[in-house]
Amino acid sequence: MSRDIVLQLKDICLIRGAKPIFSGVDMSLNSRERTALVGSNGAGKSTLLQVISGTLEFDKGERVLASGAHIAVQDQEPNFKGFKNLVDWVMQDIAIDHGDEHRDEGARRAKALASLESFGLSENKDIEKLSGGEARRAALARVFAAEPELMLLDEPTNHLDISAIEELEERLKNYKGAILLISHDRKFLENVSTSCIWLRNGKTKKLNKNFTHFDEWAQIMEEQDQKQLEKLDLRLKEENHWLSRGVTARRTRNMGRLRRLYEMREQRVQVLASLKGAAANIGAASGDVSSKLVVEVKNVQKSFENRGIIAKDFDLRILRGDRIGIVGPNGVGKSTLIKMLVGEIAPDSGNIRRAKNLELVYLDQSRSSLDPKATLWETFAPHGGDMIWVQDYQRHVAAYAKDFLFSSAQLRQPVGSFSGGERNRVLLALALARKSNFLVLDEPTNDLDMDTLDVLEEVLANYDGTIILVSHDRAFLDNVVTSTLAPLGDGRWLETSGGWSDLEGQGLKLISKINKNPSVKKAPPPPPPPPKVQTRLSYKDNFRLEELGKLMPQFEERIKSLETQLHDPQLFQKDRAKFDKLSQELEVSRQNLENMEYEWLELEEKKAALSSS
Repeated sequence: MSRDIVLQLKDICLIRGAKPIFSGVDMSLNSRERTALVGSNGAGKSTLLQVISGTLEFDKGERVLASGAHIAVQDQEPNFKGFKNLVDWVMQDIAIDHGDEHRDEGARRAKALASLESFGLSENKDIEKLSGGEARRAALARVFAAEPELMLLDEPTNHLDISAIEELEERLKNYKGAILLISHDRKFLENVSTSCIWLRNGKTKKLNKNFTHFDEWAQIMEEQDQKQLEKLDLRLKEENHWLSRGVTARRTRNMGRLRRLYEMREQRVQVLASLKGAAANIGAASGDVSSKLVVEVKNVQKSFENRGIIAKDFDLRILRGDRIGIVGPNGVGKSTLIKMLVGEIAPDSGNIRRAKNLELVYLDQSRSSLDPKATLWETFAPHGGDMIWVQDYQRHVAAYAKDFLFSSAQLRQPVGSFSGGERNRVLLALALARKSNFLVLDEPTNDLDMDTLDVLEEVLANYDGTIILVSHDRAFLDNVVTSTLAPLGDGRWLETSGGWSDLEGQGLKLISKINKNPSVKKAPPPPPPPPKVQTRLSYKDNFRLEELGKLMPQFEERIKSLETQLHDPQLFQKDRAKFDKLSQELEVSRQNLENMEYEWLELEEKKAALSSS
């Protein structure tokens, strides 16, 4: 074995049940090589890490580790049982010098402390009360403290904010040993990896380029395999089903999604520009503004005694169809911000106006609890039967589960037996099934694999409503959002068009400039106009307010009636013309009601403002 090779696997076979997990894995890991291990969900990536680390026996083949080489593993879910403090836990993998064990104990402890501090953790941190991000940083501190010849990292960026991810990237680039990475974070893999190993159909193939080139290379491999299958005409139907979820299909979908996303970003810039241009003529523009407005934030202030200022002089206008990403380091107030936007907590001062007809689905960081004893089928259809309502349509449980990459065999398994990523998929599926026009996702990508991220991006691309999401996944932000909100410090926030890459180009230079010189800020808003003498609504406005109060309930009843008729599964087959007519009337009625609700809200606010002046 070459002195640069740290570990080799030769013709590794692993059989569990009737089907082999690995049918002949050959691979080598070299010093100073940072290898991305890529494979579809269920391909066996984490199992292969166990074989490489030596914790899992295989049925056939050979595993060769370089003489004296040491392996350290960062697990997805670190186990702290049996340890009272972080220092002792981190010291486990640090090699012992048997020449002077007493003196070496102090050196090992010092090394563990230094590694913990470098990841922002105190030795006095309660090991039983670590957050997800702290547990991940502790696991990384343990791996780096060990200084192994081979480092195995399984989803190292989960629960880390972007600044922590970027620091980790630099550490890995400077590391002298071999590194094998499993990650759903595409930007992270692009920035760190020097090669890729593709685990597919129980075998491995290697690309001696970084992850940036993976999809293009994998597409070529898939096309070659497809041609070979067509020639052999063997197992074609089964393999075509697999290929339908392969890299080729993903690249095609991604290109279409990105085209639509770029169109949406351009449209949003134009709409906001037109609204700003119409500011001088409020009367003429108010109809358009009210029909598009979802949330409007004006001069909001929010602070906590123990956390400082979260928002200061904060203004934001969210329009129907917007997809806004919120980024920033942990603790800056991202979750607090979205809780104010959706009305869970109130600002200290300022005004937040929301559309009256919002149907909100909010998936927070803590996630809803699942009954661990309930099967996946029972979780999707708790009242029995084989159908689940998805938005306004009924879907078969098995078909909907398949959309989220669950097999038919998993439908009868208790969700308590699922991995963390699988449970997250269940929660996402439940949240996205609920009818909504306003979707708020706080860290939706945590514990998800790359296949599930692809599904989530597809679902969000086809979502008709408004989206706000908090995420540290830079590629996910680039592929989903139309604008990005980032903290400037001292409660100030900056919104830029596009995703993370656009923020880097448009905003980070400005952020740096403002942070170095706080006096450099956006131009202050113009002073408010002098108060009017008027103290009550005009006769015309008052009459319209009363009229709307009578009309809105009538429209609500008519909409309910139309929805009831259209839910009849026989109507479409029996009378297509009537179905189309009722559908068109329902769409018009909903739009009319929405416009009336906005108009009513504006008149009520105007009335309240006049009465308090």
